[in-house]
Amino acid sequence: MNKPNTPRYVMLVAAACLFPASASLAAEPGFTSCTQFFPAKIPRLTEEPARAVRELCFDAFAVLYSAASKTPVYAVEKLTREQLVDAQDETRTNRFYPEARLRAAERAMLDDYKGSGFDRGHMAPAGDMPTAQAMAQSFSLANMVPQVPENNRGVWAKSIETATRKYVKRTGGPVFVFTGPVFSKHPRTIGDGQVWVPTYLYKLVYDPRANRAWAHWIENSEGSREAPPISYRELVHRTGIEFLPGIQPGS
Repeated sequence: MNKPNTPRYVMLVAAACLFPASASLAAEPGFTSCTQFFPAKIPRLTEEPARAVRELCFDAFAVLYSAASKTPVYAVEKLTREQLVDAQDETRTNRFYPEARLRAAERAMLDDYKGSGFDRGHMAPAGDMPTAQAMAQSFSLANMVPQVPENNRGVWAKSIETATRKYVKRTGGPVFVFTGPVFSKHPRTIGDGQVWVPTYLYKLVYDPRANRAWAHWIENSEGSREAPPISYRELVHRTGIEFLPGIQPGS
């Protein structure tokens, strides 16, 4: 697969620095209250400081959120066979909601997606959620990106998300999964809130017991097809995010 010509994702983080932190968010504990979702150290952005991204913990996943794009930088999960078995019994709620922990100016809103032609694409999938509360939380708009419907309901759900679950069930886990968007230099936006539309999506899978990592990479477009996974180092190069600092995984 040819390397994309899109600028690295860290450009979004630099833009996010334009948004000042609010006093209410200053009290949020951030990732210190959900370190269990990370295999080691907290990921770092390799080229730009992340001064205005928001660290949001949920019951079954965590999100690094950008006020500039009004999407995740990434969502991260720690998956096990037991969690995914429990998730099979949960009923999908489809009750999307704006994230109240964010300032009003930083939130994506339901109206931003209405009539846009894009799905509200989960980064941490609803199908991974092991409890009713975790399922409900997965519908926070802080966990969404504008995703082409054919992509979201087709190759992304049926191939990439399904393949990841099959791997976790086969190995038993724990397996750490990072999912996120990549944007062009001048991204398309939707809604009055100007939510950024990704050009690409990725899903990084890391198995600590085997010390193996690989990433699915796909264009956010109609007719996009699954390609062979790329290496961890290639994903870091394309995104500018060191997802596994201190770890040197094989592929």
